[in-house]
Amino acid sequence: MKILQIKNSVVSIASEIQNAYIDFSKMTVSIVAIVTDVIKDDKPVIGYGFHSNGRYAQAGLLRERFLPRLIEAKPENIVDDQRDNLDPFKIWDILMTNEKPGGHGERSVAVGVLDMAVWDAVAKIEEKPLCRLLTERFDKGKSEKEIFVYAAGGYYYPGKGTEKLVKEMRGYLEQGYKVVKMKIGAASLSEDMQRIEAVLRELEKHIDSGETPGSRLAVDANGRFDLSTALAYARELQPLGLFWYEEAGDPLDYHLQSELSSAYDKPFATGENLFSHQDVANLLRYGGLRPEKDYLQMDPALAYGLVEYLRMLDVLAQFNWSPHNCIPHGGHQFALHLAAGLGLGGNESYPGVFQPFGGFADETPIKNSMVRLTDHPGVGFEAKSDLMDLFHTHFN
Repeated sequence: MKILQIKNSVVSIASEIQNAYIDFSKMTVSIVAIVTDVIKDDKPVIGYGFHSNGRYAQAGLLRERFLPRLIEAKPENIVDDQRDNLDPFKIWDILMTNEKPGGHGERSVAVGVLDMAVWDAVAKIEEKPLCRLLTERFDKGKSEKEIFVYAAGGYYYPGKGTEKLVKEMRGYLEQGYKVVKMKIGAASLSEDMQRIEAVLRELEKHIDSGETPGSRLAVDANGRFDLSTALAYARELQPLGLFWYEEAGDPLDYHLQSELSSAYDKPFATGENLFSHQDVANLLRYGGLRPEKDYLQMDPALAYGLVEYLRMLDVLAQFNWSPHNCIPHGGHQFALHLAAGLGLGGNESYPGVFQPFGGFADETPIKNSMVRLTDHPGVGFEAKSDLMDLFHTHFN
């Protein structure tokens, strides 16, 4: 079994939207296609990969370090000893050859792109959806066919007032989402509270008996706040009973998170900008997070891929956290398969932005904030027509 070719390219997902920290006007994504010598349906098996929004394309790292290592590897060193298939763990070790510990900033993204493509190919070779393969290999019980998703949006952009924000959130509810998320932190506290209250008034029209509108709304500061600002927002958010308050401060400021956890007793979410299992361990040691209510958002496409994500889940188990506390960042179909196959609590969704990478298979509408997985082999990118059109444009 061999890898015949690895194709890679850079595409733009430029947009005028902004969160509290960055705008997306120059955002790019790396994409790869790993072509194997395995033939299925008279065609070679190809594994596809990309990374999530928020980090730029890693063309230099891929070209100079990671692609040469994989291309130069001997075929016998990338094959699973127990199966007639590629071995993602051996391949991961090859990719990380001669890399020092630490420094999990950008190389984790480059490795994550390739890891996704490898797992897509592995599941296709076994002719199984990735979620089923994960359940079988890692003894996680029954693979779920439906997964909870929430709609992430509510970005700032020029000329977008409260009326347009409310209209956007109403649109997500009409698409079948029950839980929505909006950005905070790029405006003043008083302005943000006006935005939040306007969305809550809209949500109140859609809640079920016994629910509160706050239980349907998450807010995300994208790491913008210092401790005093984070606490000031917490005081205003506390009475609202929000679904969660996300990433108030810098992702590595565990002291800030710990202090905030002492002052705010509603759920937090964080972790999307942690890229190693060591960082996850430090978050759980020092961040004051509570396994009975808080959520972890590590994104496998940004964090060295599924191989490293499995190590993160091992860390969670050591700290008596459940995989159900994990709702990955990224809004992509790869993380959706991990949620279904590894017993995670759900997945982010981007119904309005970051296309064609955000979103799921064409034939899987959202109903009551749940989405079904298809039975397509691999990650099922072939069932997402706009994404496959992009892959074909760059790789055919």
